[in-house]
Amino acid sequence: MSLLHSFPAAVNSARFHCKHFLSVMRVHLKTLGCRLNEAELESWSRDFQSRGHRITDTLADAEMVVINTCAVTGEAVRKSRKLMRGVRRLNPTSKLVVSGCFASLDPTQNAQSLGVDLLVGNHEKDHLVEIASRELDLHSMPELATLPGENSLLASGRQRAFVKIQDGCRYQCTFCVVTLARGEEKSRSVGDIISEINTLHQQGIQEAVLSGVHLGGYGSDRGSDLGELVASILAETDMPRLRLGAVEPWDLPVDFWSLFRNPRLMPHLHLPLQSGSDQVLRRMARRCKRSEFQRLVDQARREVPDFNISTDIIVGFPGETDNEWRQTLDLVEQVRFGHLHIFAYSPRPGTRAAAMPNPVPRDVIRARSRQLHEIGQRIKKEVLEGYLGRRFAVLIEGAHATESGCLAGYTPNFLRISIENPGGNNELVNTIREINCCEVSASGDGLVGELPPSIR
Repeated sequence: MSLLHSFPAAVNSARFHCKHFLSVMRVHLKTLGCRLNEAELESWSRDFQSRGHRITDTLADAEMVVINTCAVTGEAVRKSRKLMRGVRRLNPTSKLVVSGCFASLDPTQNAQSLGVDLLVGNHEKDHLVEIASRELDLHSMPELATLPGENSLLASGRQRAFVKIQDGCRYQCTFCVVTLARGEEKSRSVGDIISEINTLHQQGIQEAVLSGVHLGGYGSDRGSDLGELVASILAETDMPRLRLGAVEPWDLPVDFWSLFRNPRLMPHLHLPLQSGSDQVLRRMARRCKRSEFQRLVDQARREVPDFNISTDIIVGFPGETDNEWRQTLDLVEQVRFGHLHIFAYSPRPGTRAAAMPNPVPRDVIRARSRQLHEIGQRIKKEVLEGYLGRRFAVLIEGAHATESGCLAGYTPNFLRISIENPGGNNELVNTIREINCCEVSASGDGLVGELPPSIR
C-alpha cells in the first residue's frame, strides 16, 4: 500500500508557489538511526545531484530539508520529533520532506503536527527524489548535475559508503517496531548492487558497508542468499574493503566463514544478541539460544584471525529477573565483545512486548545499564590491549574529532585508532596505510597508533 502524503498547509502555500520558478534547489539531508537509513540518505544525495540540485551541509542555507527518521526506541522517536521541530524553527521557509520508520508508523498525525510538507512512506522511499520532484514541483536540471567522478561523501569528509542491499524483515521479534514500519523483505538485484559499488569505487570510495533491515535475509525473494551476494561482489568489484552490517546469528549461510579468506572482506561482524538468558530470548521470539551464539562466536574466531564481534543488548525486557540479568552479564564476560550497543527497553506501540506483564522499573533498568556499560568498557579496553605492538592496514578517514594533530580511522576488524600526524599530512586522508598500534587511548575506547618512519 502506498504511503504518500503532501501537506501544503495554507500558511505555507504562498512560499511554495513563489519558489516554483527555482531550477536548482539547495538540499540539506539528515538521518537518525541505523546504517540502512544512512545508505538511503546517500542514495537520495546522488539522485538529487543527478537532477542538478545541490547538497548543502548548512541547514540555514537549504531550500529543502529531507529527514530520514527512526523509531526503534522511544528515544529515537523523541529525537525524530526534535529534529523536525528544529528545522521548522531554524529554517521556517524551507520545504520539509520526511521519511523513515517514525514518520511511517503514524504518518498523518506526525506530518500535520510537525510542519511536514511531504511525507514519503518506507515502501516509496527508494523513489523519494522522484516523488519530491513531482509533488513539490521541482525542476530537474541534469545539465547542472554533479560531474561523474565526484562524490558527495568525500566532499563531506567521509570515506565509507553504506550500500542498501535489502529492506524489510520476515521475522517478528516481540520488541521490534521496525517490522511494522518496513514491511516485507525485498532484495535488490546483484547487478544493481555491484554497479553501485563499482561506481563508488571509481569515485574514490575505499570501503563499502552492506546494509539492510534483515541483512541475512538477502535473496529470500530471489532464490539467492547473502553468501552468494558477497562472493559475487568480491569477484566483480575491486572495492578495497567490504564490510557487513548487522546480521542475525541464525541467518549465516553455509560456508559463510570461508568468505573471509579474501582479505578484502573485513573481519568484523555485528551479531545482535539482545539477551544472554534463554528465557528472555524466548519471550523476545529470538531464534538463537545462548549456547548456539557462543558456538557461533567460537567458530568465527577459530576460522578467521583477529575476528571482532560487536552486539546489541536490551536491558530491562519485560519480566527480566535478577537471575536472567546475571546470565546476560555472564555471557558478555565469556564472549568478550569488542563493543556493546546498550538499549534500555522502551515499549513500542503495536509490538507484542508492549502488552507483556511485569515491566522492569526504570531505576532498575538504569542501574543495570550502568553496570553493563562498565563491564563493556573494561572488556573493550582489555581487547584493545591485546593488539598493542601489532600493525594493521588502516583506512585513514580524516582529522580526529577531538585530538588535534591526529588523524583517525579503523583497523580491518573495526577498532577505532587515532594516528599521530605531526606534519599535518592531509594527503594521507582516504588512503590505506600500515599503522603501528602503540597504546590504548586515554578514554579506553580506541587505539593510538603511528605511521612507520618511512612514510611519516
